[in-house]
Amino acid sequence: MFAVSSVARAEVYVYEMPDGSRMITDHPINAKHSRVVRVTPDVMGAGKLASQKNSPVFREEASTYDRLIRRYADEHGVEFALVKAVMQVESSFNPYAVSHKGARGLMQMMPETASRYGVRDIYNPHENIRAGVQHLKYLSEMFNNKLYLVIAAYNAGENAVKQYQGIPPYEETQNYVRKVLQYKRQYTPRYRYTTLAANPPGG
Repeated sequence: MFAVSSVARAEVYVYEMPDGSRMITDHPINAKHSRVVRVTPDVMGAGKLASQKNSPVFREEASTYDRLIRRYADEHGVEFALVKAVMQVESSFNPYAVSHKGARGLMQMMPETASRYGVRDIYNPHENIRAGVQHLKYLSEMFNNKLYLVIAAYNAGENAVKQYQGIPPYEETQNYVRKVLQYKRQYTPRYRYTTLAANPPGG
């Protein structure tokens, strides 16, 4: 969300809003639960920060979007750890990330793909995550839940995976699959299983 007037000002303020989104404005605001993230000297500097994928201003903590991820993952039957891993690799939790190919937001949705899922504001975390999860669900159904194919298709497109009948021979995609699987293991809960032999009933 951008609220900067056309009149040049000495400072531009970057605020974090209650829903996790960011707002750039040319004057201090008094919005409940918002906080100043950064003050920059001009709007061009703020815009540059908004477009940089790994900008320290817009990157969030790894747990920032857990609630939204879990909500839409549960709603569409997609594994939480997979969604979060994809988000980690795609945007490093930056809701304003923009790739050189034009993919945008937390789940790095291409505008045409996002519009397929009814996204109106591609930088809105709610809409972006929902659409990303829906696309993962679509790919899971297409590739019979074969995880490595789903991940490869998210990066290279489903047609490329079909063409090569597996992970395409693109270095970027092959590295992408490895990274997502690595983070997925990291974000998968680890449970301690106790066998009956170790703790027999009444023992």
